[in-house]
Amino acid sequence: MTSTGPLREQARSHLQRVGGDYDPQGEVNLPGFAGSMTAYGLAVTALAALARARGEHAPERFAVSDLVVGGVATHKLTRLLSHSSVASPLRAPFTQFEEAAGSGEHTESPRGHGVRHTVGELLTCPFCLGVWVSTAYVAGLVVAPRAARTVSAALTVSAVSDTLQHVYARLRAD
Repeated sequence: MTSTGPLREQARSHLQRVGGDYDPQGEVNLPGFAGSMTAYGLAVTALAALARARGEHAPERFAVSDLVVGGVATHKLTRLLSHSSVASPLRAPFTQFEEAAGSGEHTESPRGHGVRHTVGELLTCPFCLGVWVSTAYVAGLVVAPRAARTVSAALTVSAVSDTLQHVYARLRAD
């Protein structure tokens, strides 16, 4: 066992004790979610270190246009990652197909236990993915703004196109 083994076991034991009071039926995977939050914190720390190493500094404020376009792009990318049929091979190791949901989307549920289940939860939740994607986008604005804006522009155009496809289909149905 590594030197972090006892610490990891203490943390798991603590989460199980707290979880017993928080969730007596054991429906919430507190250790998995704690691991997910730890991974997120480590990713943010790594992005900050990369920016610092490159001599980049976060601006005092971001342009509203970058935030609006980034919000639409984040929405589109999280829908693609969490529900699109074309991205199902990325989710397949962690999820179980439930049914087709229309508009090129699938409904899936997390499967397995431990890390596999936690990753499945993340990959099927556009709201959860949104935190990760938006953080990467904002980091991209600091480290590689031209690339971040290019990718977000493409995703935003795609999201607007999707919206128009749905509006058109509804108008045709009436």
